[in-house]
Amino acid sequence: MNGKIECAKCPKVVCNSKQFLEGPPNCPTTTKSEVIKRAIAEYDKPEVREFARQASIQEFECYMNLPEGLTTRYPRVEEVAQFAKKMGYKKLGVAFCDGLRGEAETLVRILENRGFDAVSVCCKAGGIPKERIGIKDEQKIISKFRGPGNWESMCSPISQAEILNDEGTEFNILVGLCVGHDSLFFKYSQAPVTVLVAKDRVFGHNPVAGLYLSPSIYYRKLRRKEALDS
Repeated sequence: MNGKIECAKCPKVVCNSKQFLEGPPNCPTTTKSEVIKRAIAEYDKPEVREFARQASIQEFECYMNLPEGLTTRYPRVEEVAQFAKKMGYKKLGVAFCDGLRGEAETLVRILENRGFDAVSVCCKAGGIPKERIGIKDEQKIISKFRGPGNWESMCSPISQAEILNDEGTEFNILVGLCVGHDSLFFKYSQAPVTVLVAKDRVFGHNPVAGLYLSPSIYYRKLRRKEALDS
């Protein structure tokens, strides 16, 4: 191992033990101690400390002891509702992909049944043509099955974030925004954000399936080596 931080490849995982200082030479616990010290200081801010405290309690409550041993307890949608209640949030935002409108509607109903005021906004809100960001006609999805010359609205996660900002939502939930679009939403949302659904068009919105299947003959292409463009 070199000096680069590579926790995912750690040969001696000790950071969750009393031996947390006995990691490999490039362990960030020691090599980035000043960075960690600055980061930990953020938890002294009351609002950050309470958010982190409730998140840790939520994590704890997601397990229970059975005669067979420790087991999991709640699906993520239940966790989201429980955490929002722990934080005292009343008004929740749901930013969803138009392709997951049905899932978003179900989520909103679940949240409303729990007493929340749920504000939902679609990625196509505003009906802005894709040409606005330089997309050519042949680069439109609709061109693949209807041919050229058809209207296609762009996804605008910035609009979604700003609409929810304007609505004063306290906690925002993402449902299936595309890769990159989700990043823009995170950047512009004023309220904290959690992800309920991470879009994966192949694996039924279960991206980790790609990791699990990558050693197989059918999906080993996921492990191919490529050079970055210079």
